[in-house]
Amino acid sequence: ADEGDGLLWLRNSNFANGIIELDIQGKDNPGKSFVGLAFHGLDHKTYDVIYFRPFNFKNPERSHHAVQYIAHPDYPWYKLREQFPEKYENPVTPVPEADEWFHVTIVIEHPVVQVFVNHSETPSLEVKQLNSRKEGKLGFWVGHGSDGSFKNLIIKSKN
Repeated sequence: ADEGDGLLWLRNSNFANGIIELDIQGKDNPGKSFVGLAFHGLDHKTYDVIYFRPFNFKNPERSHHAVQYIAHPDYPWYKLREQFPEKYENPVTPVPEADEWFHVTIVIEHPVVQVFVNHSETPSLEVKQLNSRKEGKLGFWVGHGSDGSFKNLIIKSKN
């Protein structure tokens, strides 16, 4: 929960396309719980992320800001929200409890990324990536001042 974003790259990971599944637990702490997965990473400055704001899951005024795609360094959340309102962030369905574990399935078929929550058949988010990288590192990601928990990671690469 330090300043700045936190990244833990998985050792020897190089992921292109496929399915990533994991369980994530954040907190019901507004503005202090940003948890997700970085992919197609080059280094600690250049990567894409799918992340969640659990404190917004059940907030009726902010639930449309529950899951987000970003592409650092060129497309941080605030730039995407300003230039493309609600295109790169959505509510999650079904809606988990903010401080409980939830299951995430991320399907990456460059350039399309789909995010499913708690085994839903309908994606909570579907976007096209904003960069041309087709592969890179995988890692756990937390946003500024956040911490989180991750478990049960399954990676199914597609060649």
